[in-house]
Amino acid sequence: MKEIKIESTLYVFEGLNELPQDVIKLIQKATEAREKAYAPYSNFSVGAAILLDNSKIITGNNQENASYPSGLCAERTAIYYVGAKYPDVKIIRMAIVAGSKKNKTSSPIPPCGACRQAIAEYEVKQNTPIEIYFMGETGKVAKSNSLANLLPLGFDKSML
Repeated sequence: MKEIKIESTLYVFEGLNELPQDVIKLIQKATEAREKAYAPYSNFSVGAAILLDNSKIITGNNQENASYPSGLCAERTAIYYVGAKYPDVKIIRMAIVAGSKKNKTSSPIPPCGACRQAIAEYEVKQNTPIEIYFMGETGKVAKSNSLANLLPLGFDKSML
């Protein structure tokens, strides 16, 4: 038997004031998208903003449905739009802002497993890492230099 150790590295900033202006702008776009989320069932709103290498910023937010499996997370709403509208443009970074309408969230909230898999698909497709910044409504901001860092041992097309 052989032991394999898998590690992930995150960078945690105490607040927005520690981030570069271009990242703050992307987080502000994610915050604006979050405000438009449709989350009447969970009362948990998420906004995502994606910076493309053509300098465009695409946003998305979670969209719920009374038939729970039919809803879609903010990250996938945004990234699938990128895939449909800009299929050959690379994604540079993504910002995610999430929070509950019931209580304040001040800890960084990472993408769910389904979103990690969807983002991984685009990272593999473009063969370059996607930086991911994530936070709650306020407080600390976490950064991962790539989605592969958040989803070690990911499943991709090479396994099919």
